[in-house]
Amino acid sequence: MPFEPLEEKRVYQHAEAVADAVWDLCGPWDSFVKQTVGSQLVRAADSIGANVAEAGGRFHPSDVCNFFYYARGSLYETRYWLRRAVKRKLITEEQTYALFATLEQLAKDVNGCISFQRTRLTKSGPRASRATKAPATSPNKQTT
Repeated sequence: MPFEPLEEKRVYQHAEAVADAVWDLCGPWDSFVKQTVGSQLVRAADSIGANVAEAGGRFHPSDVCNFFYYARGSLYETRYWLRRAVKRKLITEEQTYALFATLEQLAKDVNGCISFQRTRLTKSGPRASRATKAPATSPNKQTT
């Protein structure tokens, strides 16, 4: 399989689109709102792409999965802060429609990446599974 630069991967492109859209939404807010909700929202949105990028720099499937798990957590946090922003009337629901659709697709992309890495983990042979299996002992054998 040929190498595909990170910037060309759909999951990374969607993460960047979310981060840029969130930044644009928070720009006009006053300083108090920016320092409270805005800061949290921007950090959560930026963290999605940052963790996807970090996953792209890892080799072992379990390391890659961990960073995709972090990205997924940041995605859920971004959803939370967007709902708070709507509830507090900082943005309208209409402003979030496209963003929530992108987040929905991004969640599917991230979950697909996790699923793929899990298949890599199970295919990587006995070394990968050795750490997760308990040692083989007979239930009737007594140790002294």
